[in-house]
Amino acid sequence: MFYIPFNRLTRISTYYLGCLLLTSLATIPVPALAANPDSDGQSLGQAANDPTASLMAIQIQDSYNGNFHQLKDEEANTVILRPVIPFKLGGVKNIARATIPYITDSPTGKTGLGDSVLFDLIVFDKPWGRWGVGPVALLPTASEDELGAEKWALGPALGFVAREKKFMWGLFNQNLITVAGDDDREDVNLSILQPIVNVSLPNKWSIGVSEMNATYDWNLNDWTNLPLGVKLSKLVKLGDQPVQFSGYYEYNFQDDYIAPEWTVNFTVKLLFPI
Repeated sequence: MFYIPFNRLTRISTYYLGCLLLTSLATIPVPALAANPDSDGQSLGQAANDPTASLMAIQIQDSYNGNFHQLKDEEANTVILRPVIPFKLGGVKNIARATIPYITDSPTGKTGLGDSVLFDLIVFDKPWGRWGVGPVALLPTASEDELGAEKWALGPALGFVAREKKFMWGLFNQNLITVAGDDDREDVNLSILQPIVNVSLPNKWSIGVSEMNATYDWNLNDWTNLPLGVKLSKLVKLGDQPVQFSGYYEYNFQDDYIAPEWTVNFTVKLLFPI
C-alpha cells in the first residue's frame, strides 16, 4: 500500500496545472485520429465518451471535493483507476469495467483503498445507437472501515446511448443492493442515474455533462446526490497512442446529507481501438 501526501496547496496547484494542460492541447496537431473509427462507424472521439462503446481503455482520474454539505471546513481527494475491457461471449458483445478508488484525503482523516465497483454490460447495436444490460457489483475492498461500506452489493445495470452526427445522448442506471457483509453496518440500497450528453467540436474537442451520478438511497427514500456539471475533453495522439484528456466541474444541489458540495475532476484516458 502506498500513500500520496496531498495538502491543500498541492491539490489546488494540481488542478490549475490540469486546466492549463487541457487548454494547451488545442495546439497539438491530430491528423490521424479521424481515421480510427469504432467497429460500427463511430468516431474514436465520440466512442471515448460513450460507456457502451466496444473500446478498450485505461482511465486515471483525480477528483477533488472542495467542501462538504453538513460538514465545516472539510475536503477530500480520490484517485481512481478505471480499466475497460470489451469482449465477446457466445457472439454477444460485453463490456467489463472496474472502478478502483484510492482515497488520498477524506473527512475521516483516513487514507487508502476504497470499495471497488465492477460491472459487465451486454450491449446491442441499433441503427440509432446502442443499449445494454448486465450485472453490477460493489466489492468491500476498502483498506479502512471508515473508507467503505463493509458490504457486498449486487444489482442490475441498464442504459442506452443514442447518436446523431456529432451529438450523443443517453442514460445509464446502476442499482446496488446488499447481499452480504458486516451486520453492524447499514445496508447498501442505491440507484444511480447517470445522464449522458456530449457534443463533438472541431479539432477533436468535445463538451458535455460531467459524470453527474444522481443517487437515490432507498433506505432514506430520498435523493442523496443531485449534481450538475460540465465536462470539456480533448483527444490527441502521443506518438501512436490515442489519449483523451478531460476536466469537469460539478455542484451537488442536495444539501440535506453529508456529501461533497462541489467537485473538480481531471482525467487521462488511454485508448486502445480494437
